[in-house]
Amino acid sequence: MARSTESIRNTSFVGHGSTGKTTMVERLLALGGKISKPESVDSGKTVSDYTEEEIERKISIHTSLSHIEWKDTKINLLDTPGASDFIGEVVSANRSADSAVMMVAGESGVQIETIKLWRRLNERNMPRAVFINKMDKDRADFESALNDLNENFDQSFVAVTVPVGSSESFSDVVDTIKKQAEQGDIPSDMSDDLASRFESIVEAAAEGDDALMEKYFEDGELSPDEIRQGLIAGLRNNKIVPVFCGSTESGIGVQTFLDYIVELFPSPVGSEEPVVNEDESTSTIALSSEGDVSALVFKTSNDQFSGRLSFVKVITGELHADSELYNLREHRKERISKIYTTLGKKLVEVKSIPAGDIGVLTKLDSVKTNDTLNSSDGNTVFLPLMLPHPVYSVAISAATKKEEDKMNQLLTRFTDEDLTFQMHFNSETKETVISGMGELHLNMILDRVKELGNVEVLTRTPKVAYRETISKKADAEYTHKKQSGGHGQFGRVVLHIEPLERGKQFEFENAIRGGSISKGYIPGVEKGVLEAMEAGTVAGYPVVDVKSVVVDGKEHPVDSSEMAFKIAARGAFRDAMQKAGPSLLEPYMSLSVFVDDQYLGDVLSDLSSRRGRVQGQNPVGGGVLEIKAQVPQSEMLRYAIDLRSITSGTGSFELEFSHYEHVAGNIAEAIVKAAEAEKEESD
Repeated sequence: MARSTESIRNTSFVGHGSTGKTTMVERLLALGGKISKPESVDSGKTVSDYTEEEIERKISIHTSLSHIEWKDTKINLLDTPGASDFIGEVVSANRSADSAVMMVAGESGVQIETIKLWRRLNERNMPRAVFINKMDKDRADFESALNDLNENFDQSFVAVTVPVGSSESFSDVVDTIKKQAEQGDIPSDMSDDLASRFESIVEAAAEGDDALMEKYFEDGELSPDEIRQGLIAGLRNNKIVPVFCGSTESGIGVQTFLDYIVELFPSPVGSEEPVVNEDESTSTIALSSEGDVSALVFKTSNDQFSGRLSFVKVITGELHADSELYNLREHRKERISKIYTTLGKKLVEVKSIPAGDIGVLTKLDSVKTNDTLNSSDGNTVFLPLMLPHPVYSVAISAATKKEEDKMNQLLTRFTDEDLTFQMHFNSETKETVISGMGELHLNMILDRVKELGNVEVLTRTPKVAYRETISKKADAEYTHKKQSGGHGQFGRVVLHIEPLERGKQFEFENAIRGGSISKGYIPGVEKGVLEAMEAGTVAGYPVVDVKSVVVDGKEHPVDSSEMAFKIAARGAFRDAMQKAGPSLLEPYMSLSVFVDDQYLGDVLSDLSSRRGRVQGQNPVGGGVLEIKAQVPQSEMLRYAIDLRSITSGTGSFELEFSHYEHVAGNIAEAIVKAAEAEKEESD
């Protein structure tokens, strides 16, 4: 049955790899009666990890949606991947959730992905809790993990549950608010510690609500209901981070945690959804069960039986089966025949979805991730997902034309499902290039292409899109003259070129006075200049940041034509550029590297060898440093692989295009020689 918005909880489970997210969801599904028993990741039978590649690799690759009912509350559980290659799945999950649970391993504490994911939660100011897991493992230490959180993140952490023992002696958790153990009695030697922790929780609850703070100062205490009220307010406003603990493997601590999801975690009521207005400005709308139906498509996938699956969160109104919605991107109606919720890969049909709830629509072939669906047409759409830029690319090809078509069809489908995966044809380098979040990410997609299409995709390092430019002014003239019986061809162009500021690309000016070239031929002159710029003169790369001025010329009353002046302008530009100090430009990337401080020296040395310019280092917590640098793109083509090797798989990075810079000396010579060799080979 459809729940009211107040009785819904949407929670994403995020964290570094192998911190127990999928095992936690298994435990919750078992407690909620959705499965008979929790399965292990190694078994390949978990609800969340159901695709062949997840079962084979024993990691989460996609965000999986499941749900349970607990204490008259529907809880949507979004299990996300821990590997940075699949960060896009985490972004989509967090966009649909109203709270997040950061899973932290008791023996490891804060790790690199913990820090990066925490920063993403901060960007959304998203309410969150922490579950310190694996308290039954060797070296598990609750206090150490809690101190790690306090040292790394500037927020108020309150221990709602604490362990009884640790490692082999771990046997129970104690609820510090209700002062009761989950499995048995509270050990007598914990009384002082629990009293201290309870006082901390009361103070945190008072800080979560101004009225409660005033009462606490006056009375020195709060009632259980007031503590709960203060914690709810503090969690929703992101002032308080409740901390829970336990073992998802044994199940200890999970039921107490589940009770608090219902008691403390925010419902969707009162949340604000960012929108982009018709004038491109941004604002927010309140989530409400009233008004027209509107929903955001936050994820898209394809099922072999049900076709395209569109995961939606309803923001306003209530979505019913057998209704119509407008796709505002295309301004066309979509027929909503059936509505589903999911239990991993299993679709469960429902009649409606209220505001704040999450569901799945099927067979909407024109609907894509980020689309806004509304019961009336309009121009106000929900803000798209804020996804990171791809950091790793390979050029691809198939063995035959037939296989190439099949390969492209599959890859295009995957770009719809995963917006951090991109494919484009680079017209400069004549290559089809795919880009993603890392080597693992792209390998997974290429494995699917081979499996679904029986296509073996060939990969290679992509060519770099260099540019050419000039450093000084120059003039040249060129006459194109050809006589072949009947009408001939004649055009003479006198051209002046000069450098433009970097990034200005191109300017063209007609400075002819007196009509030596008729106005009707000037477009031909400009086309010829642009063609010459596209072809380049140094190594065949496009020319940029040049102003071209046609200053004089000559035409013939019979033999002149636009084509003749285009050819003459092309020759004039080539000759002028040879005199204008031509040089190569290479693309530079802005790089942010996240590494443990133990690898700092190796990473800095490696960046230096790549001609990188380090611009700063900032500690981001947990002994992790962020290094900011600018590095030539040609030096970054294998960085995803090399950084993994340098940092034993712990480092990660973010990358985006910055600007073009001059390249000279031996490097420029090598680029020119490579371009010449490639041209000879193609000829």
